[in-house]
Amino acid sequence: MASKEIRYAKERFQLSYELVNPDQKEAIVILHGWGSNKAIMKQAFGKVLPTYTHIYLDMPGFGKSSNPLILDTSAYAEIVALFLEAIGRKPTIAMGHSFGGKVATLLATPCLVLLSSAGVITQKPWSVKVKIATFKLLKPLGMKRIRELFVSPDAQGMSHEMYETFKCVVDEDFEAEFAQSRSKALCFWGREDTATPLYTGEKIATLIEDSHFYPLEGDHYFFLKHYEMIAQEITTHCKGHHTC
Repeated sequence: MASKEIRYAKERFQLSYELVNPDQKEAIVILHGWGSNKAIMKQAFGKVLPTYTHIYLDMPGFGKSSNPLILDTSAYAEIVALFLEAIGRKPTIAMGHSFGGKVATLLATPCLVLLSSAGVITQKPWSVKVKIATFKLLKPLGMKRIRELFVSPDAQGMSHEMYETFKCVVDEDFEAEFAQSRSKALCFWGREDTATPLYTGEKIATLIEDSHFYPLEGDHYFFLKHYEMIAQEITTHCKGHHTC
């Protein structure tokens, strides 16, 4: 495990990362989802794809990486790009789970691997709409612990910067970015995923011109069971495709 300091928007970011198979010529950067960190991605893929250098990164504000700013997904992608430049790596594949899928898409690598990526806005259940409306009514009253009572579990316990970042990224419509992607995309999804439902994956696969869609058994973390199959598809479709 290592750490690299990055300067972005006049601020210092201390980013924690780990390399696996560091002597391999081709590299894959593997990005976690919201509220997660590099450990879960390494748990899934650390023992497969032996012909690639794996770059596991705690994105700003997660794991052991700092975040002093309010960011959107575009800023995350810029920071990751600066990090990759700083460690002297130019990956041919970017893989991202959930929120990390949006960041991976913006990296514009030759090949893109999406694991239940966020980016398609879903209709909120009525109960969630009521909670949002109630929060907005009570917020001006300055009631103690309002945020803890009403925000998503994904946002509880966050710093001010990360909470505001969460509000920036949680409902981003990324359909235009997917449509503009010129990467060769492999889109893997859990059939029982409720966080980023299967239909959102089907939508993303239709938006990206050169894409393959793989519905697999499991929930939002389906890849923990299907990592060998995912690795095989990456090897088949992405190996050596420097301009795919």
